[in-house]
Amino acid sequence: MKQFIVMFLLFALHNGYAQNAILNEKPPIFPACDTVAIANLQSCFDKQVFNHVYNNFKVPQQILDQNYKGEVVLLFEVDTLGKFRVIYVDALYNELKEEAKNVFAKLPQITPATYNGRKTFKQYSMPIKIPLQNQTVVTQDLAKENKISKEDERAKKEFDSVNANLLVFENQAYNSQLNIQFTHSDYARFDRSMNLVGTNSHTASKPFVYEEVSKYYDFQAEQDQIKKSTNTWGGKKLWNEHLVQLQGKDYWFTIDPIFDLEVGTDADLDSGSTYNNTRGILIQGGLGKKLNFYSSVFESQGRFADYVNRYSESLKAFGPDPAIIPGRGIAKRFKTDSYDYPVAEAYLSYAPTDFMNIQFGHGKNFIGDGYRSLLLSDVASPHPFLKLNTKFWKIKYTNTWMWVKDVRDEVEQDKAFLTKYIANHYLSWNVSKRLNLGLFESVLWTNSNNRGFDVNYLNPIIFFRAIEFETGQGAGNALLGASAKYKFCDNVNAYGQFILDEFSLGDIKGGEKSWKNKYGYQLGVKYYNAFKVDNLLLQFEYNRVRPYTYSHNTIVLNYGHNNQPMAHLWGANFSEVIIIGRYRYQRWFGDAKLIFGKRGLDFDNGTDNFSYGADIYRSYDDRPFDSGVKVGQGIETTTFYGNLQAGYLVNPASNLKIFADVTFRNFNPEATTTSTFKNNTVWLNFGIRTDLFNWYFDF
Repeated sequence: MKQFIVMFLLFALHNGYAQNAILNEKPPIFPACDTVAIANLQSCFDKQVFNHVYNNFKVPQQILDQNYKGEVVLLFEVDTLGKFRVIYVDALYNELKEEAKNVFAKLPQITPATYNGRKTFKQYSMPIKIPLQNQTVVTQDLAKENKISKEDERAKKEFDSVNANLLVFENQAYNSQLNIQFTHSDYARFDRSMNLVGTNSHTASKPFVYEEVSKYYDFQAEQDQIKKSTNTWGGKKLWNEHLVQLQGKDYWFTIDPIFDLEVGTDADLDSGSTYNNTRGILIQGGLGKKLNFYSSVFESQGRFADYVNRYSESLKAFGPDPAIIPGRGIAKRFKTDSYDYPVAEAYLSYAPTDFMNIQFGHGKNFIGDGYRSLLLSDVASPHPFLKLNTKFWKIKYTNTWMWVKDVRDEVEQDKAFLTKYIANHYLSWNVSKRLNLGLFESVLWTNSNNRGFDVNYLNPIIFFRAIEFETGQGAGNALLGASAKYKFCDNVNAYGQFILDEFSLGDIKGGEKSWKNKYGYQLGVKYYNAFKVDNLLLQFEYNRVRPYTYSHNTIVLNYGHNNQPMAHLWGANFSEVIIIGRYRYQRWFGDAKLIFGKRGLDFDNGTDNFSYGADIYRSYDDRPFDSGVKVGQGIETTTFYGNLQAGYLVNPASNLKIFADVTFRNFNPEATTTSTFKNNTVWLNFGIRTDLFNWYFDF
């Protein structure tokens, strides 16, 4: 009897499950299928969907003319309201994709699917044969028959839902925390918009993030204005778009190739020809609205004009590598007369609040409104940095902490480069709608007494000079500075900087031109839409820095990195006049630059080995005299540098440009040494470049 009861229960359980498999789940129901038996509801649904497609799908004539045979594959969904939604379409032609979406948009609202009597979503895949065919069973339920659990069904849809959540790409960079690539030529586009009388902008601390500039300049309107009309994938990628661009609900990213392919000629070179061959990749994007990322990797080989090659080799670090390419980094020998110099730059940019931006990365920064900066420039190689920008009321406060290197033989330790640390404060205050004032403070120190990165300098508000005094005179090198800008009108503003390394009021009053008066200043003016010509910028700038500025009697405490200055390219002991013109029309651009300068260089001839104050890497204790110190002392050298460049913006998304330029340089010292001699250069150059950074050849 017991055996019979057990067999009966097993039989009942089996048949009950079989019934539930049918009764627990119903597919979506068209009105025409209301009277159909449950077992036939799915096939009725399939038939109704395909009849609708068959009667409404119009294959574009150009596709019919090509006798195309294939299919359109759709992933679609019927939601809990009974509405159809196309999730994903795959087809060879965009026209077929759009037609499939249009046809499904015309499907009526129906009775939704149910599971255990509750409304549920239902997803199907469906192939549409081209040319159209009168198919019967056309849909495939994406659930695993009727035995799949809700969790498994949801999991199996996860991958497809990623594609389903992709959005039409819109350039989110324009309102992001990403930096606008800092090139003087590109920043001239929106410089006037940010400097209109009455704006509360702060223009000295660079690079800018898009979010702060987009309040004054419409990047999207600019892109729409110069956008080229093209319907092909190749045309869009060449002229208008990133190579890869994806956007979801709360993320986006782009990928672009990097090119700098140049060829030129310089008569001073034995080979006569110059070139640069840079290939790389640029990845940038955003996660949410507050976090952005950027990464660029460059692999380069090049041979430059003779004076550039000689300067690069004069910067040589200890070890076997022959040169440091100015502004880029250490270079290996490539072939017999060229250089191989890989470079990588990257950063994370995060805005925890509307008034703060934090960046951590490997790159360069700049403080100033001019072409040069006497406070912090981008002429040296990229380096690690942490930057905090805080903006409120009429104030912008920038804190920058940097890890830099001294790579000379004299400071080598265990075959490793010496690490130095720099902390900068820069406070920008809009005093009125026309006047801006800035205060700058910097301190540089090394790992003396194994103190490493001194936590005293992590305080973003404290005065560095006081900390330097407490830790000892030889523990660091402090600099003080100031800046100013005045807007005469919307089209004219003046700017200036003052840098103070060491200052003796008594010596100034004494009138003996003491070496202790280590300071420099900058004066400049910008004229926008010059002579009523739209997009024409004219700029005049004068820079003068006294000898021994930025240097120290402890030679590692100079204001430099990788044998290059962290401020002005010429170091100290110079004066110069710069005249710049920039013009842009649609995608065309032109830049002209003239520099007239006077410098005082060292003899280093075995008889006179004194430091005359230009080389910031030398100790100021090596000076030949204490008074009578003047700009240009030593080998007085006049320099003329002229550069004319014209080009065409191929792709505004990646900033890819075709260009040609010519450089004239006359270097004329009063005395000749093994490393200092008269030189005239005419350097012709043209190429195609992804323009991402300033490259200074005007040394």
